[in-house]
Amino acid sequence: MTEILITGNHGQLGKATQRLATARGISVSGSDIDTLDITDAGQVEDWIGLHKPRTLINCAAFTAVDDCEEHEVEAEAINGTAVGHLADSCRRHGARLIHVSTDYVFDGMGSRPYRESDEIGPTSAYGRTKLVGEQMAAKAPNHLIVRTAWLYGFGGRNFVEAIRRQIEGGTEDLRVVADQHGCPTFCDDLATAMLDLAEKDACGIVHAVNAGNTTWHGFASEITRLLGSSIPVLPVGTEAFPRPAPRPAYSVLDTTRLQTILSRPMPTWQGALARYMDNTCAG
Repeated sequence: MTEILITGNHGQLGKATQRLATARGISVSGSDIDTLDITDAGQVEDWIGLHKPRTLINCAAFTAVDDCEEHEVEAEAINGTAVGHLADSCRRHGARLIHVSTDYVFDGMGSRPYRESDEIGPTSAYGRTKLVGEQMAAKAPNHLIVRTAWLYGFGGRNFVEAIRRQIEGGTEDLRVVADQHGCPTFCDDLATAMLDLAEKDACGIVHAVNAGNTTWHGFASEITRLLGSSIPVLPVGTEAFPRPAPRPAYSVLDTTRLQTILSRPMPTWQGALARYMDNTCAG
């Protein structure tokens, strides 16, 4: 019997979750699109039935926010309908489902950190399809929906590496959006929180992001400082970078429930970034 199954285990969060679960001595296995099509209910049932996990952690998603605007049907199949397949199979096999969701389920017009109970209202195709996923995940009798935001981790494309590439490529300055507020979150810290939440048998919805908040400009400025670069980081408005999908102006998540369950907050986003940078620079 496999204790934990992970979907999307080739992604930054899936990799981190599998690595950290293994380090805890947990029996863990994972699949990604190359070995499992989660939009195929039969494949999902066969896979879960074979492993009979205690917990399934769903890290698989269509995360290309702008592409979702043109391909919403495909995005909903992955972010929404497929989660229903996972939930149905978890119900049949008595497994707990932990599903990763997003700050994009909110409208981004708030002025205080969003609580789990706050009204939802996605304004993008990505947010709408992820909301469907939350609704599908809730079909599993034993489920936990973990909302997070602004993820970065090892072994993939992310904001930190995009800033690093520009600096190393010799750009004269960085122009970064300064009117979108959120919570940069290190995949290792999120994976640790999810594994701890699983041990605590947490259920319902929990917000999990690194402590504190900033803007993309603030995030880029800290990355630049940690790289030892003196390149100017210039603040610009969202309108400077028109995108197909609207971005939430304010998507800071309240983590009070997480702190209550785990008896601790997640690490600060600045400390998490420093740990990530130390590791990637050393590598």
